[in-house]
Amino acid sequence: MYMTLDVLACPYCKDEGFPLKLYVIEKKKVKRKRPPKEKPYCELYCGYLGKYLKDVRDPPCEQCLDEEVVTGVLVCPKCGRWFPIIDGIPHMLPDELRNKEEDLKFLRKYKDLLPEEVLSGKPWGIK
Repeated sequence: MYMTLDVLACPYCKDEGFPLKLYVIEKKKVKRKRPPKEKPYCELYCGYLGKYLKDVRDPPCEQCLDEEVVTGVLVCPKCGRWFPIIDGIPHMLPDELRNKEEDLKFLRKYKDLLPEEVLSGKPWGIK
């Protein structure tokens, strides 16, 4: 998941919503094969550190590949839309294709672990 932050952008704001903010609720350790290219594995943004690569001296690519975000939320810093991560998969659907009841159930389940910007964000919130 961390490496995908290097390429993911808000479906509404596109590049203006890059990089998305990541809030991790649950993660797990995994052992993955290392990519064939040299470090850094990402091109522009290190999702593991939440920093642009130009601001990172020695990116922790090995640690990044050894962790997987199981549950979390991605937030567009421009429009405030939030997208759930469920079973390691970001659900980045346009508003009209999202299931409002499922999204609200997700928010209620994790309300104590999420920041205000998610709980009152778009397309709907619980505050």
